[in-house]
Amino acid sequence: MSLSKAPVDLETTWAKIKNGLNQIFERLEISSVEYMTIYTQIYNYCTSHRNNFDVDGLSSRGANLMGADLYMYLRDDLKSRMDVLLKEAEQYSGEELLVFYNKRWKDYTMGATTVHHIFRYLNRNWVKREMEEGQKAVYEVYTLSLVSWLEHLFNHINTKLTDALLKLIEKQRNGETVDTMLIKGVIDSFVSLGLDHRDSSKSTLDIYKARFQDQFIAATEAYYKAESDQFIAHNSVPDYMKKVETRLTEEEERVQMYLHISTHRPLISTCETVLIKNHTSAMQDEFQELLDQDKVEDLTRMFNLVSRVPEGLDKLRPVFEVHVRKQGINAIEKVAEAAANAAAEPEKEDGEDDEEKPAKKPVAKKVVGSGDKFENVDPKVYVEALLSVHKKYNDLSSEAFRNEAGFVASLDKACREFVNRNKVCAASSSKSPELLARFCDSLLRKSSRVAEEGEVEEILNSIMIVFKYVEDKDVFQKFYSKMLAKRLVNQTSASDDAETSMISKLKEACGFEYTSKLQRMFQDIGVSKTLENSFREHMDTNRGSEDLLDFGILVLGTASWPLQPPATQFNIPDDLLKTYERFQLFYQNKYSGRKLNWLFQLSKGEVKTNYLKGSKTGYTFQVSTYQMGVLLLYNKATSYGYEEILGSTGLSAEALLGQLGILVKAKVLTMTGEGTKVGDANTRYELNMDFKSKKIKVNLNVAVKSEQKTESEETHKTVEEDRKLLIQAAIVRIMKTRKVLKHVALMQEVLTQLQTRFKPKVTDIKKCIDMLLEKEYIERAEGQKDMYSYVA
Repeated sequence: MSLSKAPVDLETTWAKIKNGLNQIFERLEISSVEYMTIYTQIYNYCTSHRNNFDVDGLSSRGANLMGADLYMYLRDDLKSRMDVLLKEAEQYSGEELLVFYNKRWKDYTMGATTVHHIFRYLNRNWVKREMEEGQKAVYEVYTLSLVSWLEHLFNHINTKLTDALLKLIEKQRNGETVDTMLIKGVIDSFVSLGLDHRDSSKSTLDIYKARFQDQFIAATEAYYKAESDQFIAHNSVPDYMKKVETRLTEEEERVQMYLHISTHRPLISTCETVLIKNHTSAMQDEFQELLDQDKVEDLTRMFNLVSRVPEGLDKLRPVFEVHVRKQGINAIEKVAEAAANAAAEPEKEDGEDDEEKPAKKPVAKKVVGSGDKFENVDPKVYVEALLSVHKKYNDLSSEAFRNEAGFVASLDKACREFVNRNKVCAASSSKSPELLARFCDSLLRKSSRVAEEGEVEEILNSIMIVFKYVEDKDVFQKFYSKMLAKRLVNQTSASDDAETSMISKLKEACGFEYTSKLQRMFQDIGVSKTLENSFREHMDTNRGSEDLLDFGILVLGTASWPLQPPATQFNIPDDLLKTYERFQLFYQNKYSGRKLNWLFQLSKGEVKTNYLKGSKTGYTFQVSTYQMGVLLLYNKATSYGYEEILGSTGLSAEALLGQLGILVKAKVLTMTGEGTKVGDANTRYELNMDFKSKKIKVNLNVAVKSEQKTESEETHKTVEEDRKLLIQAAIVRIMKTRKVLKHVALMQEVLTQLQTRFKPKVTDIKKCIDMLLEKEYIERAEGQKDMYSYVA
């Protein structure tokens, strides 16, 4: 036999539960005993035995799962409470309504949480079963509380709430102090009331977006449109940008203070459209002025603002490019003007001193050979001018424009333009690489004043910046290799480490092939030293070194060294002849079939004097081999005519004039006779017995200007010849791969392949195509004038 539990009376049970609900919602303290008493009453009712019945469509199926009637009583009770709150709320408006609403919301949701826990048994059993069976109108107790608030209170006052919120936010935008926690509390309720009717356990932002966010975004747009139009009409663009920056920061903070995070994107997007996009033209028009005045802070602000809108930077990048190019061109114009002014000064004649030369009216120098009126441009000044412009705007691009790819590309394009096309380059587009190579030479020679190794490395890195923009890299290679050759031959390199470092940088920039000959030059120096030691050992073994001069020799490979054969004949002085002949014989015996080409124009030596009166030790003259040939004549006589020296040395007239001019100018020789210039007829050259100098060692081996000009001109001619071969090789290489190709496509591929070394001229490519057609490397395709085919 079993005992059944007596039915629990609903009305009695609900009266006790309602009393507890009043205490909870009215924020009266409820003891734990009272809490457990209500919980037990709900439990006992739900587990009492009753027949099934329907209450407003809510059924109680099963003796142990009662709850529909209790759920209905709770729902009606919550509605009654909302009706009371609604009547009270209708008495308020504006901020007072927000205060009332916020307080009641906090009290209500706190009470609803407690009620939810008291009805836990109902939630876990009857409510859960109903929801599982698809009852859309059944919610857990806390959700039911929110639904009741939404339907019976919020829906009736939400318009007034939103208006009050927008007015309070507008006050804050106007600089007034407002209670942000009040705004946050009300807005949070909008978020909390977003219920997913398809799944009551989930929430959405539908209520927040539809009842607040849409109106808020529209109000924001209207507010800032009016403010921005008025502000920019009465203030400068930089001031306007500061205002916009402040406003955007405020809106970012507003999201953090009381808005839902989902509002961030539409809010900031709206602000950007109204404050920036609608006024982009005004800011873009101010960009040039800010660049002219170097307003880095304002440029940074403009970039940060304009970059927020699509295509906002598109108009700024070309302006930046043109500005940088103009600044670079202007900087080089100043350098060119300085060089032109220097060229306009009277030129000293060889052998004349400042004191002896009569005053002349300044005239421009006549340039021999090159026709370049800017030949006096100081390479150091020129390169530093390029670097100063690049550094200034590279720093600006980094600091103000955050190295944005478009601005970096504009900077590079502008630098490439003014590096390769400026006033100094007007006569020759290859002037920049030549001057850059000369600057490298001045830096890497022993005469360089840059003492610290770290400084040299830093300057080399700067040189590579300019090198990156140089289009005619083959010109730089030619001049650099020639100057490196001279440094190695004359042993004037300041540091082997610096030389190696520079070659490594060039190799990294242009590849192994670009520096292969430069590296072989260093190898040849090592091999030559070994050969010289072998010769000395051979002479010592054969007792032939007793009458040899103290000498050094470099034997270098023709293929790797950019050294030209002598431009003049030279009669080797008797004092040098024996040493010359012995080494010639030694080399021929060691390497049969090889031929030595002696480059006397690069040779040098020292001659010690013993003829000067009043000099105890005498002087040592550091001379070129040609100068040595002239001076050694004076061991036999103290006076020679020009023709005598010319015949004895075997030098050409041009070479002798340069060497004699240096000796006369240094006052080692003096001119007598009717002539006034070196090389004049009826002029004799006498050994100066009263020669004096502050130095014991006197360097007479200085470059002759005419020789420098000729060498530069020859180097440029060599570059042109090499380019023709490179273009032809590229054409053949392309046609061998493609077999058949149109004229335009061939031209384009040639330009693409060679642009890393130099920028070929279209006319040169056409000439090379014609040459290859004549040589039958390629031929025109039958019936098609603009089509070529490869001849295998």
